[in-house]
Amino acid sequence: MVLPQRKREKEVKTRKGEVEPSVEEVKQFPAVERRRNPAVPSEQREKGEVAVFQELGKALTSSLQLDQVLRTIMEKIDEFLRPDNWSLLLLDEAKQELYFELAVGKASQALKDVRIKMGQGIAGWVAQRGETVVVPDTSKDTRFFGKVDEKTKTETQSIVAVPVKFRDTCLGVIELINCIGPEGFDPRDLKLLEALSDFAAIALENARHVKKIHELTITDDCTSLYNARHMGFILETEIYRSQRYNYEFSIVFIDLDHFKQVNDTHGHLVGSRLLAEIGNALKEHCRLIDFAFRYGGDEFVILLPQTSKESALNVARRLHKLIREATWLGPEGLNIKLTPSVGVASYPVDSRTKEGLLHLADEAMYLVKNTRRDCVAAANIGILADTAAAAETAG
Repeated sequence: MVLPQRKREKEVKTRKGEVEPSVEEVKQFPAVERRRNPAVPSEQREKGEVAVFQELGKALTSSLQLDQVLRTIMEKIDEFLRPDNWSLLLLDEAKQELYFELAVGKASQALKDVRIKMGQGIAGWVAQRGETVVVPDTSKDTRFFGKVDEKTKTETQSIVAVPVKFRDTCLGVIELINCIGPEGFDPRDLKLLEALSDFAAIALENARHVKKIHELTITDDCTSLYNARHMGFILETEIYRSQRYNYEFSIVFIDLDHFKQVNDTHGHLVGSRLLAEIGNALKEHCRLIDFAFRYGGDEFVILLPQTSKESALNVARRLHKLIREATWLGPEGLNIKLTPSVGVASYPVDSRTKEGLLHLADEAMYLVKNTRRDCVAAANIGILADTAAAAETAG
């Protein structure tokens, strides 16, 4: 668990900000009951702030659930600072854009598809510079990005924007709208907001670590495909789904013929690079709903949801042709040629259990491997004559 840490940032007047997530990461913004409490007495406020930090510290140390920590931060900003609207924007590193992870207040739903480029607007400026910004009057700040107001049909008069930073990396921006009174924005409020942004940064970084650890547990290091452990989970899930909705699905086993000769001739590092290149090629030739796994050694498995046995055999033929006709590691000057032995089994025509499907697909593959190699075989059918003829012609 990461402990809070922050360098004090100088106050800067700025404008613009945006970040966006990948399509599958876009979430519905939570509905929050608005609290418009009168100003809290100083002594009561101090006690309240201490309670806030205790609550956030407890949330960080007792749970790795990002939503729980962000919700607590969201509620405390609403309770203590009482902005008209406020939002948490996160940085999409690949696109260098900000997207609205959380938005509270009027027209918040209109923001869920909005993206802001780095350096654009006040939020974008804060994300790019990593500095806190206080803008009492947006009409006098050239950095203000009015298109967000056009989208939400609201009027932004003032902005306070604080970077969400972990060490020297900006993860996003917390932006408060219309919370600056006639006396300006209380420095104490700014300190509280910056402290809350520190907690948000820690929660986000912890969530990233958890996600990365999970990815490592289900991913094969050599090929970056899913590993055999994850295959078991996905296969069980697909059986349940197919039983429920009366779907078919198929699995394709692929074993590389005489792969040991590659390792013996070129070494294991070349062998690993060859596996990675073949794994990437298999993944590129799959649909978005398909799954590609490295089963172990020089074996791969492709899971084809909602795919009949007949369709799966056509896929197996294409993958067989892909591997045997390609020249591998050409850019390295090796120009390696390989053939595969391929086995196919389908749910429910061949088996209704995970163990049965794996056994039958593996058995079909070994039927090829132990006879002629370089062919496709199917459970309860045997070696496909057209693939055997193709292998003989090539041979």
